[in-house]
Amino acid sequence: MITEKASINEQVMLADRDDDTQFLTFMMASEEYGMDILAVQEIRGWEEVTAIPNAPTYVNGAINLRGTIVPIIDLRVRFGLPQIEYGALTVVIVVSVVIKEATKIMGLVVDAVSDVYSINQETAKDVPDFQDSENSQFVQGLVNVGEKMVVLLNLKKILDLEVKQNEQLVVGG
Repeated sequence: MITEKASINEQVMLADRDDDTQFLTFMMASEEYGMDILAVQEIRGWEEVTAIPNAPTYVNGAINLRGTIVPIIDLRVRFGLPQIEYGALTVVIVVSVVIKEATKIMGLVVDAVSDVYSINQETAKDVPDFQDSENSQFVQGLVNVGEKMVVLLNLKKILDLEVKQNEQLVVGG
């Protein structure tokens, strides 16, 4: 017998469907966020970074990753969430995204990695339209996974550092 909860999860997490996309999810401020797993190069534990003078406040600095200088962005600061001390679960998700015909490799500091879900893009709901908020462009959609909601992020928009340096994103929390 299939319960209603199981059938909801089956709808969202059918791994073998051609129209599904896998999303790596992570936690920040008790909310779960997801990004296309194909953009993820690796997941690393937190390590000290080299500061970059005059960088936006959400850029912690940079690390040398096998000869590549990788800027490290604190997503809590980028999203306007309260800052917390980094701990044992704090990770850096290194992503590679093509922005304006150039491949950018950046690290994203998040509270903890959560899970990987196969999600049918058609199940994602649009972000509610707020008149005074331009931040909906940073969210690709919202999707229910069982009893919880996951915010699917648009990495290209979030990592485009040409967004005003003083502007903070507000996407949840």
